[in-house]
Amino acid sequence: MTWVNTMHQAIDRLDKLPVLRNVSQSAHRQRFLENTDQNLFMGVYDTFEAAAASAPPSLHLGYDNEESANIAYVSAISPRDYPAMFWLLRSLGDGMRTFFDLGGHTGVKYYAFRRVIGFPPDIRWTVCDVPAVVIRGRELAQARAPEGSLHFTDRYEDLDGQEVLFASGSLQYLPLTLSDMLKNLRRMPRRIVVNTTPIHETRSFFTLNSIGTAFCPYRVQARDAFVESVSSLGYVKRDAWDNLGKGMVIPDAEGVDVESYSGFCFDLKD
Repeated sequence: MTWVNTMHQAIDRLDKLPVLRNVSQSAHRQRFLENTDQNLFMGVYDTFEAAAASAPPSLHLGYDNEESANIAYVSAISPRDYPAMFWLLRSLGDGMRTFFDLGGHTGVKYYAFRRVIGFPPDIRWTVCDVPAVVIRGRELAQARAPEGSLHFTDRYEDLDGQEVLFASGSLQYLPLTLSDMLKNLRRMPRRIVVNTTPIHETRSFFTLNSIGTAFCPYRVQARDAFVESVSSLGYVKRDAWDNLGKGMVIPDAEGVDVESYSGFCFDLKD
């Protein structure tokens, strides 16, 4: 299955969030429509399809386009990466060597993490993203990853048999939930490391995200429902953390803001 209108990591502009909460709805809509370089949100919807249908026609819908594929994300480590890096490093120590980077764009986290983790030569890191991003990622990897450990796919079915699933800033862009993806596999990953994911304390919903080059349906999940959906498949939650300094404000709706994004580590029961 090829993904359209799905994944990716968003650009952080949290210094502007207090201002956004106080603007009028008309002013926010204008800013949303004219956005070129911020990470903005508008509206609350019950389904992925409804959020997609609300997107203005002025930009692409989703990441599967050349403009979005060419967004120049810096391969640098953020403070909120460290809890996830701990569990990835722990995975290497536990003998795991196949990593599936869901929504990893052009290999941004691979390039950033390999500088400090020191990936072993037998690691296989597979980035899964939309076709336009995969094409760009393969082009860049010819020069940036000559060691041959970095691979790309646009099929989430290729997660089957991988030892570690790493999803950083990507679950919110998928038309299906993590549990729906996992339950279709013959061999689920031994470990799941989730990071930079919008988790609301009580409510699940969708909104529309403007990334400057496109509009994207955007999933927010209720905390207990998310954890239970993964645990019901045989996983144990090993860890959970807040991504302090990374939040979400929807100025035209009340009670749906996310103060801090979340991270989790789950291990499959023996």
